[in-house]
Amino acid sequence: MDLASIKNGIVNFLRDEEGASGIEYALVAAMVAVALVLFVPGINSAIQDIFQGIQEALTGE
Repeated sequence: MDLASIKNGIVNFLRDEEGASGIEYALVAAMVAVALVLFVPGINSAIQDIFQGIQEALTGE
């Protein structure tokens, strides 16, 4: 493997934008999830109950 083929491989890797859209969708989904937790009281209390149950199970209370 020569230097030119390594350089071409790196340049092709940097130009590839195929995975960018997947990352963008994941970020949007995470932002929507955070917004739901913060602004929908029913979901917020349900999540708090779940974590409270996990904490009680771990501490044996």
